[in-house]
Formats: sequence, structure tokens, C-alpha cells
Amino acid sequence: MSAQPFNHGEPRDHTLDACFLGPYGENDALLEKMLVEFLRDHVYWRRNFHPEDPPAIATAAAHHPDYLAFESRMRRELHQLSASLKKSVPFHSPRYIGHMASDLLLPGLAAQMLTLPYNPNNVSEDAAPVTVDMEVQVGLQLARMLGYPHDPARDACAFGHLTSGGTLANYQALRLALALKAFPVALRAAQVPGLALPEDDWSAFNLAQADGIALLADWQAWLAAQPAAERSCWLHRVERERIEQRGLVDFFAAHPALKLPRVLAPVTAHYSWSKGVKLLGLGRDQLELLPTEGMRLDPAALRDTLERCARERQPVLMCVAVLGGTEYGTIDPIDQVLAARDASRQRGLDFAVHVDAAWGGYLATLFRNEDGSLRPRDEVAADYVQFPTPAVHAAFAALGATDSVTVDPHKLGYLPYGSGAFICRDHRAMALLAERADYVFHGGTPKDYLARYRSLGQFIPEGSKSGAAAAAVYVTHKVLPLDHAHFGRLPCATVRAAETFHARAQRFALELADCVHALVPFAPDSNLVCLALNPRGNRSITAANAFVRELHDTLRCDPQQPLQTKEFFGSVTTLRPDMLGHAQTTRIFQALGLDASSLDPDEDRLMILRHTLMNPYLIDHENGISYIDRYFEFLGRRMRAMHRAASHAP
Repeated sequence: MSAQPFNHGEPRDHTLDACFLGPYGENDALLEKMLVEFLRDHVYWRRNFHPEDPPAIATAAAHHPDYLAFESRMRRELHQLSASLKKSVPFHSPRYIGHMASDLLLPGLAAQMLTLPYNPNNVSEDAAPVTVDMEVQVGLQLARMLGYPHDPARDACAFGHLTSGGTLANYQALRLALALKAFPVALRAAQVPGLALPEDDWSAFNLAQADGIALLADWQAWLAAQPAAERSCWLHRVERERIEQRGLVDFFAAHPALKLPRVLAPVTAHYSWSKGVKLLGLGRDQLELLPTEGMRLDPAALRDTLERCARERQPVLMCVAVLGGTEYGTIDPIDQVLAARDASRQRGLDFAVHVDAAWGGYLATLFRNEDGSLRPRDEVAADYVQFPTPAVHAAFAALGATDSVTVDPHKLGYLPYGSGAFICRDHRAMALLAERADYVFHGGTPKDYLARYRSLGQFIPEGSKSGAAAAAVYVTHKVLPLDHAHFGRLPCATVRAAETFHARAQRFALELADCVHALVPFAPDSNLVCLALNPRGNRSITAANAFVRELHDTLRCDPQQPLQTKEFFGSVTTLRPDMLGHAQTTRIFQALGLDASSLDPDEDRLMILRHTLMNPYLIDHENGISYIDRYFEFLGRRMRAMHRAASHAP
């Protein structure tokens, strides 16, 4: 089967042509020109810092035997490294459709490489006078993309910072939610006069985040108005009652009316949430995983859980919604999570709503106009066949009403690892995370906002962090602003590719119907598509998994083999009946001809292929090639060969 022809007269997006080094290294001259230019510029900066200082390394040193020996060893090791790296996974190629990785955007790659020789440490302006400001600006850029307030002149402006990845950003969300939930309880315990405090610990622990932040602001203003000696005394008194000072055990022992709070998340949530509740000291038992409907959080199950928690006086710290699950790309109904919280508030139970958008965060650019406003669904949908469904549009429209979000620029932002990000809707709550007490901060002018976070290390989990990563993200967002007309061109191309892939998978199921059952178990919400497979006539889940494992052996990276022996690279995940629920398990297993009763303790899940469609060149209009068609042709050849081999087996 040959590749389907393309219309070579179709308009091309030449902005995308300039975005990456390219599958063939097409933009090597552009990258080389920039790197040489800015390396020379860096050298000139060193030479002109104090030009009266003489060179510390003599010109003749380059001819000394020790110098030459060092250069020789360095070159040898670098050549060996370069040779070893050729075994790396070819993320740049449209033949790679496996995990959440792709080629890197040139502005980010160049900005990071340009900044590395300056080696800024983004914990304070003393160590990074330029890139700390860039990181704070990145937080505002991402806040605007999400629909959060992003004007530093406003008291309730958002704040964001970079992390090593989404996992650490999720930890930060837990830290902030617990600090804000416990602070009103500490104020009550300290018996601060002159504040409108809740009447009991339960009410204090269940203040809405906006009310908790307003109480924090009142406390700051009250404290600032006290004489210096009184101020110090009251600051110390409140500090002694805070959960950060007392620890979980002493804090809850001092407030016996309160139980350890729960964290609610769908069963599809990333395993970092399990690690997070352990790290915070809450314990894994406090993470309650909720059922899904079609691998999307079930709102009815959330409402039932919240009713039970209110009835049992069980506090809830946070409800996590997933915006683009890492396994299936599905998007939780964030609008319905917020509605469930509104209903729960009537029963006196309140909590933070956090969105884990590590994967899907940058898809928000598709829904943003250049002025930052939300695009209506019909306008967005004009670019696609089915995307976005009304539910997906409603989820993205609701982002601005949540409390905090995790986004990974090193995923759909096409930037180098590790660049995660944490963004909270109201920066004033961050005072509670400051390692040095920051309560006397008050006011909202741009100068105050930026000056406050130039000591970034006070607020973030890390003690050291690369300013080069901040430069990469900041410059990329300046070159490609986070709206549909600029950065949105990238996810637009890949969502279209996902729709093409989905349609091609359905045709593939018909073409291979004589030898295999093929099914896309969930219509894609984003640019991640799964494919479930089972040899025709087989009823055993064990045999189906063996079939997919053998197929995946031809798709996974094998460092013992040359990369060129692989036609395509893919990944796998699993479907678990305990995650699917009875109805979805029945639907999927019946469509595949599988007997759900054949599950056993060793095979308690069904293995499926997982495809992340990030590469914008999957459909190559320049050369009339569809790598999506070629992939399914490859799968077809491989499966028919496996079918023939099985038919002739003794």
C-alpha cells in the first residue's frame, strides 16, 4: 500500500517550518548561526566586564603538553558521549509516536543554551538578576493562558513559578492548600483580637480559599498597624500555632474536632499524588481515588463522596481534576467539579480545586483569543472535525475559576526537561509558604509584586534551580504568545493529526477484521489516542496481552539494536477493570471478543497501544507523505505476519 497523495497546493504554515530543528535537521543553519552569534556575544561580555584586567590564561598555554593532554581527554570523552547518544530515542522524528516527547522549539532550545554559560540560580535576584524576573513573568504568561487574573496591579493577581516537572508542581499545590486551610485555625488558636474569625475549628478549616486569603490580608493589615514590639509578639504567637510550626501530629492533636483531610482524585490521576500525600505526611490512606466514566472523573461519584464527607465531618483538602491524563489524554469535567464544590459549600464543606494539566495545559491556547478572552466553542470547532466536544470546551472555560494548576512546558510546550510549572489563582496565599515570615507584605502595585518574588527561593520547594530553564520558557512565550493565533498553531496541527489518526484507526479495524479486533477504547479529547487489539477468535486476556507485547517489541526502543531497524516507535499502557467500571469493561471487552472472566491475578489488566501525537510533521504536505497511514500499513503487515505464524504453529 502506498502513501495517499496530498494536494501540494495546500497553504503551508511557514511559521511551523521555522519552529524546530526539524526531522531532517533542516534548520541546522539557523540554529548554528544563532549559537555562534550568541557564544561570541557572551565572550565579548566577559572581555568587556573589566577590559583593563589582563587575560588570566596565557596564549601560550594552549601549546603546553598538559593543556593538550586535557584537551585530548575531553575530546575523547565528548566523542564517546556523542556516539552513545546516537542510541537515544528519536523524539524528533514523525516515526516517533510513543511517549509525551517530541522535538524542541528552537527559541527555547537556543535561549536555554545561550543562558547556560551565565549559570543563573533562580532562587534570588542576587544569583539571577535577570532570569528571576523572567520566571515571574512566565507565571503571568501561563496565568493569562489559563484565564487567571494576570495583572500585577491587582491585589488578587495570579502567581506561578517553574519546577523540575509536574510532580513537584503537584507537591506545591498540596503545600499551599494545606497552609491556607490550616491558617484560620491557627488565628483562632492564637486568639487574635480585632479580626472576624470563624466561630469554630470546623468552620475555620472549611473557609473558601477566597475567604481564607481575605482573612490573611486582614491579619497582615492588622499586624502592620501594631507597634513594633506588639507586632513581634503577635507574629510569634500565631507562628507557634501554625501547622508548619507544630507539624501534623501536634496540630491535629490540638484541634481534636478536626480529622486529617482527604485528597480526592480520579483513579486516572498521576502517581505523583500518591507520592505527594506521603511526602506531606498525610499518608496514602488520605488519598481517595474516585471512579471514572470513560476515563473521565465521574461527577456523580464526586458528589456522593462529598455528601458522605460532610455527613461524617471528614475534611477534604483538595479535589484534583485531570486535564489530559498521561495514559489516555482524557479531560475531566472541571466545570462539574466546581459545581460539586459549590453544592458542598452549602453543607459547610469546602476545599481547593487543583487541575493537573501537566499534559493538556498548553491546549488552553486553542481556546484563547489574542486579547486573552475565551473563544466560543463554535469558533474553535471550525478548525476540526469533532474537537472540542461541548464537555471539553466547558472544562477549559472553567479553568479560570479553579484555585491552582500544574502545567508542564517540557511536554506540550516543546521545551527541554525539566520545566514544569505551578500556578495559583491568587498570589497572596503564597505568603503562607514563605520560609521567612512575609506577613508584613501588603499592597498590589507592579513594583511590590515583582520585588516580592525576586527572593523566589523563599516560596519554592527547591533550594537551587536553573535560570536557563526560565529563559527558555520566557523567550518561547514571547516568540509564540499563548493564544490560538500563535502558539496555538502547534496543538492545532497535532489535534488535527489525532483526529486523522482516530479515523484511520477505525478504517484499520475494518481492513484487518479478518484477523484482529481493533478498537479505540475512548474517543480522544486531546492528541493522545489508544488502540486496543485482540487476535480474532481469541477469548483469553493472557493471549491478547502476549499478542500486544510481541507487537510492542517491534515498536519500543532497544539499545542493543540500531535505531534504523525500527520503522516506528510507540508505547503501551493498560486498561484495568477496577478503573473502567463494569459498564465500560463490558463494552470494551465485548467489542474485542474477550472474556472478562478470563482475568487472573497475574493478568488483571488489558495491555493496549498508546500513541502521543505531538509531532507537527506527522502529515508531511511538502512531500505528500502521511506517517499516520504508513504507521497503520506497518501495523497491518506486522499483524498479518503474526496471524500467519500463529495459524501455522503446531
